[in-house]
Amino acid sequence: MKKILSALLFLAMTTGAMAQEKEMNQVEITTFRKEVIAKTKEITSLSTDFIQYKHLSFMSKDIESKGSMLLQIPNKLLWKYSLPFEYSIAFKDNKISINDQGKKNKVDIGNNKKFAKINNLIVGSISGNMFDEKEFKISYFKSGKRSIAKLIPLSKDILQYISQIELYFDEGQSTVSEVKLIEPSADYTRIVFKNRQTNIKLNDSSFSN
Repeated sequence: MKKILSALLFLAMTTGAMAQEKEMNQVEITTFRKEVIAKTKEITSLSTDFIQYKHLSFMSKDIESKGSMLLQIPNKLLWKYSLPFEYSIAFKDNKISINDQGKKNKVDIGNNKKFAKINNLIVGSISGNMFDEKEFKISYFKSGKRSIAKLIPLSKDILQYISQIELYFDEGQSTVSEVKLIEPSADYTRIVFKNRQTNIKLNDSSFSN
């Protein structure tokens, strides 16, 4: 189970700011939160390509992967890696389906609170709907034209794998452009989203892997 949890968390991550970060004041925080929450409420589905960079302290170069992602609110999600190898993971009907280069595995998450939290974390990271102060200690920053939300999980289950989540929002965008998950070891993964489309028509077969 721990191996599967680590694999799931490996999927949900991304990058640091280039410009200097400045902490938002309370008025800016309120405005930012209202705008993001209002826009994400309008999203029913999302399709995007992504590039993932896995940073490991003992390696001189990040490991790069590419793929695509589908999301249907509230609880259907498919990550599909195409390079450097084929790998996909689908969340559907309280089940996780993993296809590792043709080797398939299924996990029932219906009665597993830990898996449920991780599923919510992944969906929330992508949609930007993660401003739950019962689950996270949150701080907000500006960096150039980007807005950043930094979340520290309060759950001990999540803290085993993630010490901080960073969500990056480009100006005028309703969904996150990058997500960064920082592990307790200080290693991290960053995923950059590209070619995003919202509210497209999806059906059950779209989430089969």
